[in-house]
Amino acid sequence: MAITGPFEGEAKTLTGAGATFPAALYSKYFNEYNKLTKVEVNYQSIGSGGGIKAISDQTADFGATDSPMTDAQLKEAKGGEILHIPMALGAVVATYNIPGLETARLKFTGETLAAIFLGTITKWNDPKIAADNAGVKLPAEDIVSVHRSDGSGTSFVFTDYLSAVSPEWKTKVGASTTVNWPGGVGGKGNEGVAGEVKQTPFSIGYVELIYAVQNKLGVGLVKNKAGQFVEPALAGVTGAAAAAAGKVAPDLRVSIVDQDGPTTYPISSFTWLLAYKQMTDSAKATALTRLLWWGTHEAQKFNGDLGYAPLPPEIVTKGEAMIKSITGAGKPAFPGK
Repeated sequence: MAITGPFEGEAKTLTGAGATFPAALYSKYFNEYNKLTKVEVNYQSIGSGGGIKAISDQTADFGATDSPMTDAQLKEAKGGEILHIPMALGAVVATYNIPGLETARLKFTGETLAAIFLGTITKWNDPKIAADNAGVKLPAEDIVSVHRSDGSGTSFVFTDYLSAVSPEWKTKVGASTTVNWPGGVGGKGNEGVAGEVKQTPFSIGYVELIYAVQNKLGVGLVKNKAGQFVEPALAGVTGAAAAAAGKVAPDLRVSIVDQDGPTTYPISSFTWLLAYKQMTDSAKATALTRLLWWGTHEAQKFNGDLGYAPLPPEIVTKGEAMIKSITGAGKPAFPGK
């Protein structure tokens, strides 16, 4: 089954809101989809917290998040059962701006990253950072940490990882889309954090890989569960998904941070579109299910060039069943083409 053009009777506009993590990818998706089907998809990149709120309050046709909705959030949704449909995989990276070390690939352990954001490591030449970066002349400068100021799936992925590797982080801060940061400065959206790091010498933040690449910022290697320092290559992100495949719940809500495997990148995540299983507007339900089908099939070819990993086949298959389960005004919504 392939989406090859417009479909009679489907809505010609859809509205979505949420994650900034996949915004560069969705911009490409929705532009290409409009050329193919003449359906205009208006997507507001406002953060995963905003996307969850928009779909829950029924102010958008779909939401987008890199942080799975909690059981409590799912219960509060006004339109009934919400489905999590994975669209891509991405890496959250430690990105930094150290004058004189523009080309250096710094290495970080999870414990070191946790200590930097807890404020217990305060200087770039701290012995713990130096121990993992032999031969790099680290400056005796204060570290400025940059975090998200808005409700963020990227923050969830990063704090979920820090909670997995640092008992102190788990106890003092924990994992959520919004946490009480022990210090540092805030930026809105992935673009806000990247911008803050770019204009602040000796700073470090966390963003989806594409935002660091586009801003020509340093990207750190992170030590994985197997003890290897790995870069956020797409193969390492795909490896994280493969390692977690057996643990994926039927509703496809899953964390894939800190997975096993020698080449696995430890701060990886799925990103999901959120849709109601029972939609009242059949024209919109048809348009949305066709978009979801295209996004999880033909559109996957765009992922790699933009720094995102394509979905593993077994996840695509599980997503297909979800898309086919969506109804519009009580009838199956997906027309199969």
